[in-house]
Amino acid sequence: VQLQAFGGGLVQAGGSLRLSCAASGRTFSRYSRYVVGWFRQAPGKEREFVAAITWSGGGTYYTDSVKGRFTITRDNAKNTVYLQMNSLKPEDTAVYYCAIDQGLGGLTPDRDKYDYWGQGTEVTVSS
Repeated sequence: VQLQAFGGGLVQAGGSLRLSCAASGRTFSRYSRYVVGWFRQAPGKEREFVAAITWSGGGTYYTDSVKGRFTITRDNAKNTVYLQMNSLKPEDTAVYYCAIDQGLGGLTPDRDKYDYWGQGTEVTVSS
């Protein structure tokens, strides 16, 4: 499985960006129990969980700092997961990564549970 994350860029505080995570190498059934997550890593900090979605049911899970501002969705037909980011803040500046958890543990913020990772896309929010 290959993941490609894109859509990052430079935006002013209060602005919006939509990140995309395109999966290739395998077509996921709409009934797959995989979980796709978004993580981010700011300079000098550890990679942290942002949001996750189940491929089949569309259940979602967000870290507290992005609730109400970020929305994760998926398009089964396009094998793509999106992260809509609104009301961006300078503290959202980071490299954003998408990843897939093939296990059956359901939604999880534990990065060690994720098996495949994309290359990352950089988001910079200016104040």
